[in-house]
Amino acid sequence: MQSAVAALLGHPVVAVLAEVLYRVLYIAVFISVGVFLANLAVAFGLVEKIAAVSQYLTGPANLPDEVGTAILTTTASPTAGYGMLADFRDSGVLDDRATLVAVTINTFFGFAQHIVTFYAPILIPILGARVGVLYVTMRGLVALAITLTGIAAGAFLLDESNVGPVADEEPTPDGGHETDDDAPDGAAAVRSAAGETATKVQEILPRLAAIYLIVSLLVAYSDAVLALLGGSGTALTTTADGLTSVLGLPGAAVPVVAAFALDTTSGAVVIAPLIEDGTFTPRTAVATMLVGGIVSFAVSTFKRSIPFQYGIWGREFGSKVIAVNTTLKIGWIALALVILLV
Repeated sequence: MQSAVAALLGHPVVAVLAEVLYRVLYIAVFISVGVFLANLAVAFGLVEKIAAVSQYLTGPANLPDEVGTAILTTTASPTAGYGMLADFRDSGVLDDRATLVAVTINTFFGFAQHIVTFYAPILIPILGARVGVLYVTMRGLVALAITLTGIAAGAFLLDESNVGPVADEEPTPDGGHETDDDAPDGAAAVRSAAGETATKVQEILPRLAAIYLIVSLLVAYSDAVLALLGGSGTALTTTADGLTSVLGLPGAAVPVVAAFALDTTSGAVVIAPLIEDGTFTPRTAVATMLVGGIVSFAVSTFKRSIPFQYGIWGREFGSKVIAVNTTLKIGWIALALVILLV
């Protein structure tokens, strides 16, 4: 009996299911936090205070000041920030076009969170200060350019028809609005926020779990799937070889790009000794890693973006978010490569 249980626990499918469960619960927690905080901020009038700080972002983009709450929250937790934006969209504060603009503006603030959690403590020590800081700076400028693109898009593409009022005031029977005296007490506000959060999570969670399960199984058995389709791992190397040749990068860039495309940390570990021995200059090293970033979008979109974005928005709108994000990232990274290599 014990051997049967051990064999079952050691089966690859069980490991995949455990990983899916962990990821879904992890994301569900942060979505819950984001939506709960959004509802609580509205109930207690905190949205207006935060909006005063973020109005320099939302104002030029023709977005409601309150949406800045979600944008700034992305710095602490991208998942929570996305959850808040989803709540604004579902409640009619943002239509689809305005939501795409807000998601685009989110980009730099999501990047800022990764500086603290990944780039500074992990990537820069591996690459060394000079190359590491240059790479992070280039990625930061790309993220900032995407955010500014979102603000410019909002300025030209949005107007009053794309946004609605935030439900922070309820009409009273005499046609007026609530005052501080008749506003709900703290306990009632918390209960209301918790109830709305539970409804939102119940809507998102099954979809998120199903998509993550399908994607995780495909990734776990990718070799078998590629064999059935007649493909192999040489496709990634071929793509990397083509890009590095066009850009005039050293031949050693090909395995670096392939490694970087699959895992950023592994790519950094591969290129670090090649920087030290002079195979790569700081500029060609950063360019190579940026190429790895472009190649990795296909991998990361399939493994992370599709499950996450479909889980948050659904298939139709999630596809639009992925398309906008990918197009802007590839476009601005390509421009960064031109600047580095000219």
